[in-house]
Order: sequence, then C-alpha cells, then structure tokens
Amino acid sequence: MAPPSHCPVDANNGVHHNGGSAVPAETETPLPQGSQHLDAEEFRRQGHQVVDFIADYYASIGDYPVHPNVTPGFLRRQLPAEAPSRPEPGAFAAALRDVRDLVLPGMTHWQSPRHFAHFPASSSTAGALGEALAAGINAVPFTWAASPAATELEMVVVDWLGKALHLPEPLLFCGGGGGTLLGTSCEAILCALVAARERKLAEIGSRRIGDLVVYCSDQTHFAFRKAARIAGIHRDNCREVATRRADAFALSPAELRAAMQRDVDAGLVPLFLCATVGTTQTTAVDPVRELCAAAAPHGVWVHVDAAYAGAAFICPEFRHLADGVGAADSVSTNPHKWLLANNDCCAMWVRRPALLTAALGTEQEYILKAGAAAEGHDVVDYKDWSMALTRRFRALKLWLVLRCHGVEGLRDHVRGHLRMAALLEGMVRADARFEVTAPRQFALVCFRLRSPEKLGGEKTANKLNRRLLEEVNATSSGPYMSSAKVGGMYMLRCAIGSTLTEERHVREAWKVVQDRAASLLRKMEIVYSVLA
Repeated sequence: MAPPSHCPVDANNGVHHNGGSAVPAETETPLPQGSQHLDAEEFRRQGHQVVDFIADYYASIGDYPVHPNVTPGFLRRQLPAEAPSRPEPGAFAAALRDVRDLVLPGMTHWQSPRHFAHFPASSSTAGALGEALAAGINAVPFTWAASPAATELEMVVVDWLGKALHLPEPLLFCGGGGGTLLGTSCEAILCALVAARERKLAEIGSRRIGDLVVYCSDQTHFAFRKAARIAGIHRDNCREVATRRADAFALSPAELRAAMQRDVDAGLVPLFLCATVGTTQTTAVDPVRELCAAAAPHGVWVHVDAAYAGAAFICPEFRHLADGVGAADSVSTNPHKWLLANNDCCAMWVRRPALLTAALGTEQEYILKAGAAAEGHDVVDYKDWSMALTRRFRALKLWLVLRCHGVEGLRDHVRGHLRMAALLEGMVRADARFEVTAPRQFALVCFRLRSPEKLGGEKTANKLNRRLLEEVNATSSGPYMSSAKVGGMYMLRCAIGSTLTEERHVREAWKVVQDRAASLLRKMEIVYSVLA
C-alpha cells in the first residue's frame, strides 16, 4: 500500500538509494566548522520538519495496514550497501522522504488504533516531547554529581508514580525504600535477581552458586528465564510451576511451597520467585501476598513483575492488587505500556536499596566522587542501581507526563480501555459461536471460535482458530491480533490499549472476526458435506 503522500518532505530534495541518483536539491548554507553539528537555527529548522512529519503520520496512521505484507530483505534491497562518504545535498529532507516512502510502509504500526496484538506501547504528546527534551539536553545521570537535578528529579518522580499507583510506603524513598527508572522490566528482573544472588551467596558461600534455585509459573514471561541464565543460575534449576485453567492460570502458593520443600530436601537453596500481576498470555494475577508468605521461611527474594497491569493500580478499584506487594522485595511496571510515557520507561522499586547497590555498585573512582557539595549527605548514584553506567534522563519524560495529564487523567486513560475491553468481552459472549477462554481482568480479551462437534469439535478447534487469526490479520484494513496457547488451548488475544483506539475500532475489529469466522465455518460445512 502506498504511504500517505502528505507527510511533509521538501519536494525539491532528492532521495538516493540503490538504482537512483540524487535529484537537484535546495542548497543548505554551510556552517562554520565546529558549530555545524549542533547549530541552534539548523536544529530549529529541521526540528519543525520532524514535528510536522510526526504529526502528519499520526493524522494518517489509519491509512497504513497495521502489519506490513513484506518479506525478509525488502528494505535492504532498496538501500545502499554502504553509508555515503559525504552528505548528499539536502540530506536531511531526503532521509525523511526515505522514511516516508521506504521505512513506514514496512513497519508494524504500534500506534495504530487497530493494533490489538500486543500490550500497548503507549504514546502521548507529553511523552514524545519529553523524549525530545531528554535527547536535546542529552545528560548522563549516572551519579548525583554528574547530573544533580536529573538524579533528584528521578527520585521525585518514582515516589510520585509509586504514590499514584498506591504502592506501600516502604517501597518508596519517603518510606525507606526507593526506586529507579530503567529501560524494561527485563532489566528490572535481572537487577533484582543479581541482588538476591549476592545476598544469598554471602550467607552460604559463593561456591554454592550451583545449588541456587529460582521459581516462576508456566505463565511467567520468558524474560525471567533469560535473566536467570545471565545471572548464572543453572538451566535445570529454574522451576516452572504448572498452572490450571480452574485457577485462572495463577501460580498456586501450595504448589510453590511444595516445590521449594522438595528442593530443600534435595540439598538445594531456594533463591528467587518472580510473581506476576498480569501475565503476558492471559493477564493472570498471581496471589502475591500468599506467595510471599510461602517464600518467607526460605528467605526467598520475591519480585513482582507488573510490567503491563501495574498501570491499573492507579485506579482505586484495582488498589487491592497493589496491597499484596507490600511483602515483596521488589516490584516493577512499565509506564511506557499503558501510562502514556513512550518507550522506553520501566519503574522499579525495592524495599532495601542497600541490597541492590551492594550487588551492582562500583568502586568509586575519583572522577565519580560527588565532591564537597555532597559531603554529609546520603546521595543516590543511580549507576549502582542497575547494570548500565551510561543511562538516559528518563525522569524528565515521566515527570512531564505526570504533570500534563495528572493522576486523574491517567486514570481516565486506563478506564477508557477497560470499558472498551468490557464491550468486546460482552460482544464475544453474546455470539454463541465463540467463548471467552480466560477471565478478563484488565484490557485483554482472550477468546476462541468453537468448532462444531460434527466438524471435529475439540480435535479441530486449535487448527480452526489458528486459521481464523491468519485470516483476520490478512485483512488489509486491520485489525491486527495475536494468539496464545495455554493449557493446550489455542486462543486469540485482543489487547486494547493504543492511545488512538476508540470504541468504533473495537466494533469494527469484532465485525471482521465474525465475518471471517462465518466464512471459515461455511467452507468447513461444504467440505464436511462433500466427505459425508
């Protein structure tokens, strides 16, 4: 599909890629050496082009297929094999034109109102412009001394967010804990796991690292198993506790307790539990309070991964979900998923920051010291809270989002998606051909098409729904959905959360699903009648 033609690109500037030559272009005034890379006026001129480009992209995003119909290598074949040795005339405008004509048509458009396949990568004007501010200032706040205001703004904003999410005070700076902003929950899990490992090895001796065992459910995101391997946990010491549909796919405290006891009896050492509020496949909610009680006798570190659903804590009606994390050692959630903060932004809080810094801290070199201004103060050096030393000024973006939308505005945003999800769930239940396959707790609806008994029933249900998803996603105008296979059951996932999604997009998506289902069932009826 051809991209929208009104994305702003100077028509006088050419595009240079394989098989083409540069078109005569507007000549840009040469800048004095030394200022040309960061000239204020040039930044202003090109910045206006970018803002106009993005604004027009959002205005016309509905014209793109949500997911592109391309094959591997499609873009590489259209671009040069090597970077230019010198910039072409009008290089910036030409590059924008390539973005419009070559890149955007090959993108999955995560901001499309018809993108329902994944948990959202939410965007907002405040979030995008906060990113721009942070990129323009381009600070490196790895220590307090390196960027005092950036460090202190991060401390302020994680407490703001923690209070908005009704987190227990012991997890916040104001209550003796503290938080930081990372890129993703994958990083948060790894940092917490390393802190737990170092604490446990200090007790039992470093030579027993091979005895350490970590726990999760069969619904836990694969990022946890990856983090465990990076942290040096043997692959066969990662326990995946099976879940059941009868328990809404939540981790059973009794099963966890039994698994830990078996390991203790075998001479192994329980180390870490990753509990989840809002699993990826079905948004199952693990009973955090009960799991913490089961883990406590073994001194197990409990991390709560609330990457997606943690945003719902902002609504008082979900406050009970946050109550259980008071007994956990750490918790993380991604404001970039559902709180308008734009990628990337993960908030992690810990009850005992000293355990984190003991595991991840570095020996202070002279150049990193805080200096006389910090003497007598207990300063935070965020380089000791994560793996990276070079880190981004994410606090500016999140602070801007919280200021511009307010807590109530963010609640309205989340509740709007919850209402649309409830609408879809109701439409699924109203159609006897379909069933809701997992309890809807947030804005994800899991469902499937029932296979009539005469057409194979349960034996063909998975195959039928796999084909249904393929046909739904092949519809040029959308929607774009995904699947999960839980307990042997293949189901469709419709995750509502794009900033631009409206009720009409949900109704249109459901109409596509119904139409494709009717067509599939008719075809199966014909085949059955012929064979019969």
